[in-house]
Amino acid sequence: MKKFVIALALGTAAPAFGQAPVTVTPIADPVTVIHAGTLIAEAGKPARRNASIIIRGRTIAEVRDGFVDVPGARVVDLRNATVLPGLIDSHVHLSGLDDRLQARLQASGRDNEDETFTAILNARKTLLAGFTTVRDLGGDPRLVLSLRDSINAGQFSGPTILAAARMVSVSGGHGDGRNGANRGLASLVERPGNTCNGADDCRRATREQVSAGADVIKFAATGGVLSNVPGGLNQQMMDDEMRAVVTTARTFGRKVAAHAHGVEGVNAALRAGVDSIEHGTFTNEESFRLYKQTGAYYVPTLLAPAAALADGVRGALTQAQYDKARAAAGNAEKSFAEAIRRGVKIAFGTDTGVSPHGRNAEEFALMVKNGMSPTLAIRSATVDAAELLGITARAGTIEAGKDADIIAVDGDPTQNVRLLEQVGFLMKSGRVHKVGGQRQLTSAD
Repeated sequence: MKKFVIALALGTAAPAFGQAPVTVTPIADPVTVIHAGTLIAEAGKPARRNASIIIRGRTIAEVRDGFVDVPGARVVDLRNATVLPGLIDSHVHLSGLDDRLQARLQASGRDNEDETFTAILNARKTLLAGFTTVRDLGGDPRLVLSLRDSINAGQFSGPTILAAARMVSVSGGHGDGRNGANRGLASLVERPGNTCNGADDCRRATREQVSAGADVIKFAATGGVLSNVPGGLNQQMMDDEMRAVVTTARTFGRKVAAHAHGVEGVNAALRAGVDSIEHGTFTNEESFRLYKQTGAYYVPTLLAPAAALADGVRGALTQAQYDKARAAAGNAEKSFAEAIRRGVKIAFGTDTGVSPHGRNAEEFALMVKNGMSPTLAIRSATVDAAELLGITARAGTIEAGKDADIIAVDGDPTQNVRLLEQVGFLMKSGRVHKVGGQRQLTSAD
């Protein structure tokens, strides 16, 4: 075992000349062995029976056949369970109250601190639901990026976060925070740095998100359901503006996600070279040709339209929002079903924040209902989502060298995908957060 020589430490004198140096033996990373009765190491490939996952610290060291013993290791007995990689949700919004009506009623009384504590709780709910990685596609940059960094530092429990900072939008488009505000409120809002008009200005807005710390860039190609402005769900950002966002993001090594509902906006974003279409509510023959030609991913977020429509029915939306929710209703599932038939690449995403946090896995049942096999649905939330997010080196499968992000359920989720709504075991970065369906407190709780 290696030894480290301490030459000088705060408050400790260096050893005198001729004296032996002070040495310490580093503490070895803790070792955990998971005995898996059924192991789906990579969704879409045959499951392994009676396998052992050996974890050192936060990393998977190896996967062996049989139930092996490692001296001094902690053993987690999952011989009667199905073990899978931690799930990935490619589209969430961690800040904000789940109840949209309460969010509207309390908006004038909530401050950044309130939103921060809510986001911490939402992140914990998401993790305990089995989602060990998420892509947050729009929120207050400082809040989400600070949460991302605090979770990475082990200060709070939550999923690994890739964040987009604010969504780039044209003035008056989906993502302009001034939409629908009265004169008094609008006058208090400075022109947001995420809004732009014209290609040059959209380059600036994109760079501002990178400067804020964005891991990925998101822009609004079309109108959105929950922006409080009439105007439908059609294309709002011009083709040259979209291209400017994409090419600028590429110069910084960032992937690009496009919020897009209307078919013209979907197609324009695909022609601009985006990595993913978020929602993709309306499509046509050209859409599917472009998906295949460009290799872009489709992130369907099937939970969101139903949740938004339900909010509208109970009076939680403005009239402009409700009109758009009704226009979108049902069309996302039609586009998804056709995308399955056409072989479009699909990554799991929910738009959670529109639907309640911690219920992300309910998306699986909607995917299967509309034509996707349970195995491919699981793959969309592991292997495929990891590819979209550019994190295949650490996530998406259970194999040596990957982060120890691991879940387990009772039964076979490839036969009943709704089992993923009841994750019984959860490990994130080598830390156990859930056993037997019960939350386990860690130093980050």
